[in-house]
Amino acid sequence: MSVHSQAHLAYLALERLIVTLKLEPGMLLTERQLIELAGHGRTPVREAIQKLAWQELMEVRPRIGLQITTIGPDDRAHVVQTRQKLEPLAAALVAEHATTDARRAMKECAAEMSRCADAADMEGFLVADKVFDELMEEVCPNRFLTAALAPLQTHARRIWFAAASVERMRGSVERHIRVIDAIASADAEGAAAAMSALMTYLAQE
Repeated sequence: MSVHSQAHLAYLALERLIVTLKLEPGMLLTERQLIELAGHGRTPVREAIQKLAWQELMEVRPRIGLQITTIGPDDRAHVVQTRQKLEPLAAALVAEHATTDARRAMKECAAEMSRCADAADMEGFLVADKVFDELMEEVCPNRFLTAALAPLQTHARRIWFAAASVERMRGSVERHIRVIDAIASADAEGAAAAMSALMTYLAQE
């Protein structure tokens, strides 16, 4: 496995701990602790830390350590406001450009989300949601759009989990599946509309 692949796996492991609040906002950690938590070597974890710092989920504090960023009082509103504008465009582009394999992978992701809804598995849903976002990023031809969305999506997952309920998760899964169905059907207009509806649902208190 390449160092890049290991770095991505280390990032996914640490991102999951941050999103599910196992690494709490404001918590101070050392690089050694993160290496142990990620289960990967120093170089991949350092790359993961750089990405998490760029996404503003972690702050590198010289001579102090690594600190998980806090959730600000306006973060939710600002994340939702931006995603409402950008996500429908991304969904339309993905519906237009997805390959047969990508559409199949998205349908598999939808099936996993449905399983999580049935099992009341909120952490599993967040994993599936991350897979969905990475599939979207891989297919979307506009790299500036995906670069803007990636950190917003991770912040959104953490903010969502902080106030999550099984009922809200099931509502989110239902709307995610509508987006995926439109993408699988190469329906760009339908995908944009379904994504807009999902964002509106997530904006509700």
